[in-house]
Amino acid sequence: MSAMTSVGGDQQGRPPSMAERMTLILDAFTGPEVRLTLEDVARATNLPRSTTHRILDQLVQLSWLEHTSFGYALGRRSLRLGGTGRLSSNDLRAAAAPYLHELMVRTGLVVHLAVLDSGEVHYLDKMGGRFAGAVPSRVGGRAPAHATALGKAMLAWLEAEEVDEIFGEALARNTGKTIGELSALHHELHRIRTRGGLAFERGECFSKIACAAASVRGPEGPIAAVSVVGEASVPLERVAPLVVDTARRISTELAREGRQDDPQQINQQQIEDKGAWSPDALDRFETGPDSGGWM
Repeated sequence: MSAMTSVGGDQQGRPPSMAERMTLILDAFTGPEVRLTLEDVARATNLPRSTTHRILDQLVQLSWLEHTSFGYALGRRSLRLGGTGRLSSNDLRAAAAPYLHELMVRTGLVVHLAVLDSGEVHYLDKMGGRFAGAVPSRVGGRAPAHATALGKAMLAWLEAEEVDEIFGEALARNTGKTIGELSALHHELHRIRTRGGLAFERGECFSKIACAAASVRGPEGPIAAVSVVGEASVPLERVAPLVVDTARRISTELAREGRQDDPQQINQQQIEDKGAWSPDALDRFETGPDSGGWM
């Protein structure tokens, strides 16, 4: 069945109506994190490129879609109508941007913001100086969640059964240091929880790269994660408290914005649960003796 007949537009030889063409385009976006280019949408709908571009512009103006530097995505209206409760990528990036910039300035390292998409992390933002070009990540790109500190920081707050469903029995190895067994991954996620959500990886995704990450959390679980990235030889323990603090501050910012729309939707007590790091704990960690390795 062609794209046009799927909405009944040409049953009598007529071209699809505007409503049908808009429906075709919106149906191409199968989830909140899907990013499509103009060419992707035109190919998925079998509509002319010029027609697709015109309708996309109208949908963006009406907030059914949003247009970012890495493609089109569902907008505020679509997300609210669908009842997903999910933040749009633009909203998340806007809320996180000042805190990511501060973290980059304070550490001098590359900073990432990412979300979890099934078994992968999806990079929403990347900031950094001269070392940024040496880090093989890009905004809109993806990496295996179990091989990155970003991914493990989010996976740690999921139910064990959900992690099992995401990965099955086989875990692909990017390097010789990548976790390759589900039991080993569960052990690592337990360690992350015991240290308040702080995740590390060195050479697991890329052999010469090390990361420290913490998740941005809401009342229903992880929303995103923040990481700092350096060369594998760089000890990240000293800057790790800043990563945790940045993730917590972004969580607080999102909670504040959530309360403006719905006072019952998010509250800070749900975010700062017994697994969170207190400011005193962060200070003790930052000023304490060097651990000499991953915690």
